[in-house]
Amino acid sequence: MKKLLMPALAIFLMVSCGEKSNQGSTQNLTEKTEIMQKEEKQKIQELLNEYKKSLNTADAKLAQSLYTKDGVFMPTEAPSGIGSEGILKSYEFVFSQIQLNIEFFIEEIVVEGNMAFAVTSSKGTVKILANGVEAPEANRELFVFEKVDGQWKIARYMFNKTEPKG
Repeated sequence: MKKLLMPALAIFLMVSCGEKSNQGSTQNLTEKTEIMQKEEKQKIQELLNEYKKSLNTADAKLAQSLYTKDGVFMPTEAPSGIGSEGILKSYEFVFSQIQLNIEFFIEEIVVEGNMAFAVTSSKGTVKILANGVEAPEANRELFVFEKVDGQWKIARYMFNKTEPKG
């Protein structure tokens, strides 16, 4: 009986130690994944800050540089800017018409591999350059990001106004 009990006890101990080791590995992997997610979200927040800078400084080239080569900009009540040249032309047109002074509020960022999305809102003012009239500006936005050569870029961007026209 002792001959059977000793090997059974040894097997039980090895299995138990293996399970604890696997639990530790799973916990470490989960912690590493959470840290990586946090780092990726931080990089996307930095990209959104650069985008805000491009809007507030009317820098069409900077805005264009933040998109993927096949990116799509879908402004409210205007044609989409598709691809690098289309995006540049869209922003040049927008910035020839208005001057923005806005702040972004990030509501959600979700990262999944080399793709991510963000839901944001923005609020501030818009100045119509043709007549100098300044008005409140508020929007909600949806960004889709793609990681290209290790850098997050805007793949798709769409917004719509959240306050009635004045």
